[in-house]
Amino acid sequence: MPSIKDVANLAGVAVGTVSRVINNHPNVTPETMEKVNAAIKELNYIPNEVARNFKMQKSKMVALVLPSIWNPFFSELAYYIEDELDREGYKLMLCNSGGRPDKELYYFDMLNQNKVAGVVGITYNDIEESVSTDIPIISIDRHFGKKITCVTSDNYTGGRIAVQELVKAGAKKVAYLGITSSAYSEVVLRRDGFIDEAVGKGIEYFIHEEHDEVYNDDIFFEDFFSKKEHHNVDGVFANTDLLAAKYIDRAKRLGIRTPEDVKVIGYDGIQDNKLFHPVLSTIRQPVEEMARMSVKLLLKKIEGKTLEQEIYRIPVKYRVGETT
Repeated sequence: MPSIKDVANLAGVAVGTVSRVINNHPNVTPETMEKVNAAIKELNYIPNEVARNFKMQKSKMVALVLPSIWNPFFSELAYYIEDELDREGYKLMLCNSGGRPDKELYYFDMLNQNKVAGVVGITYNDIEESVSTDIPIISIDRHFGKKITCVTSDNYTGGRIAVQELVKAGAKKVAYLGITSSAYSEVVLRRDGFIDEAVGKGIEYFIHEEHDEVYNDDIFFEDFFSKKEHHNVDGVFANTDLLAAKYIDRAKRLGIRTPEDVKVIGYDGIQDNKLFHPVLSTIRQPVEEMARMSVKLLLKKIEGKTLEQEIYRIPVKYRVGETT
């Protein structure tokens, strides 16, 4: 990989001159700037962004803290966040926490020390007391007592729509499947909307949840299918697409067909490829809009502007598939 010294040698200038060109210093002649830029292009030299940020005391780096890059929803979100940052001349630093609170705290501490311009964070752990607001932060889905702006989808309406669509598809007895976390987040509103709509329609419903710290696929579904009151359930709303897909797989092993015996709706909208079967009916989160809005709001905070709202909820849509 070429160094700044290689660029200087090719351009016939000092290393300091190359640095001034890279940092758009005004005291550089057009001729020198042209020679240096030509050398940079020829060598395909990439400046050390972190070092430049440190010297300039003005970072162009934004960190994204995710629970898991393996989750398709988080992967899609990261794609659009990086794309929007790139449009605005910023770079992305990806921090994959694995959902561990100790790792999240390590990242937040590291990011504060290294002076990134800002952070977009997704955490479902109870780490509020340890999160500093010394740098601009935008949270996705999660509420903090501190003045940290939250961007989320309209989870409550999504829960209500799920019940409406299950009933339209012929369901008479519905169940909500969910995984909960130790810290409050907007995700719980999916359940609240589900309950309120089921009560409003006067249909029988059940809630089957487990805490994420003790969640186990086998135990979760064995417990669900073993309960007598769940035997006649003909409509299921899972609070993520992945959980919905797991339910369909477990039900199939027991001879329960989807959608003939049970209608299933997920939440996220991560399954866009028609090659997957069955194509899941789902409440589609506006992932791209959430991602780009998060970046735009963060950049406003970086510029010292005051945001109009503390929580930005973006409408969701029902996307019919083959499971209802």
